[in-house]
Amino acid sequence: MPLHDELREIRDPVLRKVQDHPFWSGIRDGSLPPAALAHFLAQDTGYLLPTYARALARCAAAADADAHTLLLGQSVAGTLDARDRLRANSAALAATTGLPETLGDPPIDPVTRAHTAFLTAATADSFAGGVGALLPMVWFNAEVSNRLLRDTVTDSRYRPWVEAYHPGESYRYAVQAFLDMADDVGKNGTARERADLIEQFSISIRYEWAFAESCTASLSDGGDRRLPFEESTREGTR
Repeated sequence: MPLHDELREIRDPVLRKVQDHPFWSGIRDGSLPPAALAHFLAQDTGYLLPTYARALARCAAAADADAHTLLLGQSVAGTLDARDRLRANSAALAATTGLPETLGDPPIDPVTRAHTAFLTAATADSFAGGVGALLPMVWFNAEVSNRLLRDTVTDSRYRPWVEAYHPGESYRYAVQAFLDMADDVGKNGTARERADLIEQFSISIRYEWAFAESCTASLSDGGDRRLPFEESTREGTR
């Protein structure tokens, strides 16, 4: 079967936990404190997205196929453009969402630091491993934003933000292109390259959960600041 079908089986249990996390469910029903969303925006736009763009560029430089280099290179520009739009749209909606008009320059969160270090290391190690590390952010973003758009209640103060956050219908083509790239590695790469992609993908999806967790934990000094590799008492963390 195509490699992305195997990856989907690995992804689905974690995706369910991410979708049901109080951070994302709190946006959908409007109960999330604005401070948690502000933390998300500051860490995402200040650290994670710029690092992701550089990781895309690093992986593009390591690709043998021109089509892969083109996809990853275009994604660099798309990621940075999306970062700028997210900042601008969030600032424009500050009055209705309770978000600050400017995010300031907060220190990097420990989970964000670990996530960015992982992306940097994985894309420096091998092309196949880099694809595995990069794929979850694209795939999870599509799934999470689609559910936000579908399920966020009409009277939620975050409804306008959700509509601005959604990457648009055309984003599904980008997701499919990344899945096709993973399938190409699975079909034409070595057994070691296939294994590297699966391993890095399996690690990367846990950061998607950890990032959501860090945003709600930021509300309290007593919050759970575990990294995604540490054994957790939460069902389904791994």
